[in-house]
Amino acid sequence: MGEDEKPVYSRILLKLSGEALMGAELYGIDTAVLRQLAEEISEVHRLGIQIALVIGGGNIFRGVSAASGGMDRSTADYMGMLATIMNSLAMQDALEKFGIATRVLSAIDMKEVAEPYIRRRAIRHLEKGRIVIFAAGTGLPFFTTDTTAALRASEIGAEVLMKATKVDGVYESDPLKNPGAMRYERISFSDVLNLNLRVMDATAISLAREQKMRIIVFNIKQKGNIRQAVLGKSIGTMVEETCYAR
Repeated sequence: MGEDEKPVYSRILLKLSGEALMGAELYGIDTAVLRQLAEEISEVHRLGIQIALVIGGGNIFRGVSAASGGMDRSTADYMGMLATIMNSLAMQDALEKFGIATRVLSAIDMKEVAEPYIRRRAIRHLEKGRIVIFAAGTGLPFFTTDTTAALRASEIGAEVLMKATKVDGVYESDPLKNPGAMRYERISFSDVLNLNLRVMDATAISLAREQKMRIIVFNIKQKGNIRQAVLGKSIGTMVEETCYAR
């Protein structure tokens, strides 16, 4: 491994949206996209990095959308948690096809398909070189998978939270609606909250700020970006406590 190939992090948490698994499909899981993501994650794992994952469930069920349609919010959120378990099991299967030992830890007791979430057990799996996937959110309604990612990253002592999205960073406004929107290379947690930038929900950002947990936001559709991020290359947007100019 050359000097330019040396990772700058030893333990990371990667947050993937459920939509990232859809590919060109309208819902569900595109197996080709799943395989590609698993291949990229396995390549990063072989650099010697300890990897934890949190995967959303929006490709199968969105609790907030269902609640806005009249369903009880708690019920809708629990259904969303079940969707994250389905995605986590799919990713586990895909990763293990690349020879990577993987464990799914669920915040909801599902002993037949996943281990219960226990912080010390999760850390032990990481130390043994296994990829850990945190499923079922926090196990409580009203909390998003963004908040779960910030919480679990803090609990396991991850050095960075990497949020993979469909855009290449944090913009001053929605770049899909405003093509002239400016992208931030670095921005502080306070500015994200004050400017109401939709990087992650406010609870997740506040928790990350309190724990001084850096967040890197980058485009998952660009092949190789996960590797570039762990190697410290300048991609996407870095969110941290110190305020930087755009």
